Amino acid sequence: MTAPASSRSAKASAAAASSDATRPARLGGAVWLALAVVYVVWGSTYLAIRITLETMPSFLSAAARFLTAGLLLTGFVLVRQGPAGLRVSLRQFGSAALVGVLLLTGGNGLVVLGERSVPSGLAALLVAAVPLWMVLLTAVVGGERPKRAELAGVLLGLVGLAVLSAPAIGGDIAPLGVILIICATLTWAAGSFASKRIPMPGNVLAASGYQMLAGGLGDLLIGLVRGETHGLDLAAVSGRSWLALAYLVLFGSLLAFTAYAWLLRSAPLTLVATYAYVNPVVAVLLGWLILAEPLTGPTLAGGGIVVAGVCLVVSVSRKPSKPGRRSSRT
Repeated sequence: MTAPASSRSAKASAAAASSDATRPARLGGAVWLALAVVYVVWGSTYLAIRITLETMPSFLSAAARFLTAGLLLTGFVLVRQGPAGLRVSLRQFGSAALVGVLLLTGGNGLVVLGERSVPSGLAALLVAAVPLWMVLLTAVVGGERPKRAELAGVLLGLVGLAVLSAPAIGGDIAPLGVILIICATLTWAAGSFASKRIPMPGNVLAASGYQMLAGGLGDLLIGLVRGETHGLDLAAVSGRSWLALAYLVLFGSLLAFTAYAWLLRSAPLTLVATYAYVNPVVAVLLGWLILAEPLTGPTLAGGGIVVAGVCLVVSVSRKPSKPGRRSSRT
């Protein structure tokens, strides 16, 4: 005796649902496009920061960048979506402000300060330690044991970074600048991790705008405390520095930071973190093309190893977890 058609249909639907539940979630084209933007644009910001610092103070230039970008973005949301687009709960606003301070005051602000004594290429190489801290935070705080291949990808990337950094470490690099940038990687990783665990505004554009405003205010406060306004003459700022700052506002902040904030919600954290492996490659190449920095054998070899590490982490992030394994990723 055959089962009724309705019964067979129900069983087929259940089987399809079960199959869908076990099938790995596909990462759409929007994820890869956003990753490409973060990879390339943020890789170029190290050079832009270096040019901005030629005639501008550290934290005040960072404050100008993020306050301008934050006002433009929130203004855009207000015009397109009305007041409802910016409406958030007090808890969501506090979360966005916290993440903004961690990412843009502690993370970016310290990188800008460090680049006063550290070449842009080396700064990018140091920032590539971010994925290591993210994996550790995910394991220690998030309670999720990393896959072996994820750890292998991180370690492979770090080996590539060691090869890339070796020639620079042997030169005259200010230790304080290196320490500042390492601290920046810790705060950036903490901000990225927190954004996945605390209640953020539902509107990604509004969340990014609030983060930029909070981070910019933090940069402004530190700049004022450091006395960066003393002797500041805007007439003495070069056109080259103004252009670099405009690039940081429009592309580094409005475009790339918004793409990054969206990725933190839409892709695995370990996949998002791979930007820190690709950015150094872009930064080193731009330094070679624009600042005539030497492109040596170790640079080429290290860059190849870094890219291999990125490919490994990306491939693992696209695979499903093993049955029965609990995952806290969103």
